[in-house]
Amino acid sequence: MSPPSAAINANNLDQELSDIAKAFKDNIPFHATGQRKQRSSIVGIFLWQDQMTAQAAETAKELSDIAKAFKDNIKLEDRKYRLTTYKNCFVGNDAVDHLISSGQAPSRADAVALGQALQATYLFEHVTRDHQFKDERLFYRFLDEKERGTYKIDAATGQAVNWSNFLAPASAHGEDASDSSSLQPSLPQPDLEALSSNDVHVASKVWPLDENNIALLNNVHPPEWQDPVSKKNDNQYDLVVIGGGTAGLISAAGSAGVGARVAMIEEHMLGGDCLNVGCVPSKAIIHSANLAHTIRGDMAHLNNAGIFVDPSAVRVDFERVMERIREVRSKISHHDSAERYSKELGVEIFIGRGKFTSERTIEVNGRTLQFKRAAIATGGYPTLIPMPGLKELYDQSTKPATEAQPRPIIMTNETIFNMTKQPKNMVVIGAGVIGMELAQAMQRLGTAVSVMGRSGKVLPKEDEDMADIVKQQMIKDGVTFRLGVEKYTKIELTGKVLDNGYPEMKMTILEKGATSGSTEIFFDALLVAAGRRPNVTGMDLELAKVEYDTKKGILVNDKLQTSNSRVYGVGDCCSDFKFTHAADFMARAFIRNALFFGKEKMSNLLIPYATFTSPEIASVGLYGKDLDERGIEYKIIEKHFKDNDRAILDDKTDGFVRFRVDSKGTILGASIVGEGAGNMISEVTLAMQSKTSIGALAAVIHPYPTTAEVLRQSGDIYNKTRLTTTVKTLLRGIVKLQF
Repeated sequence: MSPPSAAINANNLDQELSDIAKAFKDNIPFHATGQRKQRSSIVGIFLWQDQMTAQAAETAKELSDIAKAFKDNIKLEDRKYRLTTYKNCFVGNDAVDHLISSGQAPSRADAVALGQALQATYLFEHVTRDHQFKDERLFYRFLDEKERGTYKIDAATGQAVNWSNFLAPASAHGEDASDSSSLQPSLPQPDLEALSSNDVHVASKVWPLDENNIALLNNVHPPEWQDPVSKKNDNQYDLVVIGGGTAGLISAAGSAGVGARVAMIEEHMLGGDCLNVGCVPSKAIIHSANLAHTIRGDMAHLNNAGIFVDPSAVRVDFERVMERIREVRSKISHHDSAERYSKELGVEIFIGRGKFTSERTIEVNGRTLQFKRAAIATGGYPTLIPMPGLKELYDQSTKPATEAQPRPIIMTNETIFNMTKQPKNMVVIGAGVIGMELAQAMQRLGTAVSVMGRSGKVLPKEDEDMADIVKQQMIKDGVTFRLGVEKYTKIELTGKVLDNGYPEMKMTILEKGATSGSTEIFFDALLVAAGRRPNVTGMDLELAKVEYDTKKGILVNDKLQTSNSRVYGVGDCCSDFKFTHAADFMARAFIRNALFFGKEKMSNLLIPYATFTSPEIASVGLYGKDLDERGIEYKIIEKHFKDNDRAILDDKTDGFVRFRVDSKGTILGASIVGEGAGNMISEVTLAMQSKTSIGALAAVIHPYPTTAEVLRQSGDIYNKTRLTTTVKTLLRGIVKLQF
């Protein structure tokens, strides 16, 4: 027998083949002519299905039998390599010998292939998880499926418990109501009473529970997850991480990858904000919005290129837009899943709330874990503004809708991606990154959007003239701005339910300089994007002697250590740089500092960031206001896209690049506003990281035509500023001497 290259799940294959066969049988037409021949062909298909299903089951059973014999007969010993002793392990060469001598494989190459197939079933792993199974003197250990946490098995079915087990009958009320004129399906609701206390809060924050969200939750918050089973009650860990977002995931995986015993505790959803409610879903909706805008919202651009489209013939299917978001999120979610981190990366996963019980212990689900080092990576959460009526409506918005009380659409970034129907009018409170990105996306998808703020500015951290380019494009898109709000007086329901099933709301505001009193605004959706706070409460940090501030977060030094030198802070919970990539590199610095006596400093990280509006805006390093405050002299070098050939060809000439440099050409900071700014800022970041001056960028050859040429051309502009009158005279003299 030629051994399989990977484990086969016969149950899954059987279901897939059954579904294909059913669809085939339900849709194939039968005609009077040649009916017998057609039926004969179809019978052949179903016979093929039965054969394939039987073959899959037979292969899976055979592999299972081989695995059992392999585990029963392989000799296990404590083995030493250099200064480390690995207990109860076997050697790759010896395992190959056994597979050949037992008749399971005819050759050493076949034995290696079979061994890799067994390894893919998580039967065993390399002792440091560095190698596949090989015919070499490498050490491997058998895995206990419960040692890092595992799915609960339903005794009745023999299958892992998943979120499908907790769905009540489909709802036909509120937001998901169905009538004869609606194309919206009724969707199943979670049976909250059947869920464990560790799972119920997740079900109340994620809806609808369609196949995509069920797949997501099965990956990032498996229901009734079984905690790791420690051997000999060994609860001593090299590292315990609280929080399973980007910072926690990188900290845990990186530490486990270098041999540390790591426990990771997550109460909500693995993947954190980025996967579930941030980067991933927001960029998915922006993708759909930009496509819609290109086809129907930017007719002058299309017409100028010789393309004529009837905009009335283009329709946005908002339900499908949101479904695609859930699809791509669920596909990506395996990367951050409990299964991957426990089985592939060697991290022990606990689903629950972690609390410190002393300076060196953490309790989760009634079990006390002792740690040598701990990382707090609990991220942050969106805040609501103090407006009468808002908290009550927000609480109502997260509860299941009923026929008598439809769910009001009061959202933060944590719930906006739960929408299934399109709002008619949406208000966004907050003109920062989240507010601006989602406001433009919703406007381009067909919702009338109004952005509100107090400061009179948008994207306040960016240079005002650059941020204004983004604002002006959004105004062209149809977004309205009210940026002089003095007071948010109140918000209330009007008692009217619109034909999309959303309750209408009314907000009363007082604007600066208003002469006619208060303004009333009517809408059916509200996004509050007015800021975030670090998630630092509820962990009993006082018992660990970890100092924190509810506004600033975990207080850390430049090496990310807290007031307890064994405990570190990583990511949004302790940093002003609340970006996924910042959390990633903070985690890398933490690993070096906590485990390897490193001296990495947070202040040394050069962190670029981008706002994915259209046009994009991206920055790295110091702004002009920072340099002014520090008393650092600098000059500005700018190059506009209107002078760039590729931008002219693409009809994307809005925007420019701005460098801030010192007298020697050292780049102190840079900002770009324009098409593709988020990609271009990386080249500037590399130049700054490698101490490449702006003048040296002039010597970097860029393909023509590309918008990134503005970076090289900025170097040319800087070099020309260094040509003093004396230098020019000298150069002219040298030219005249040529013959």
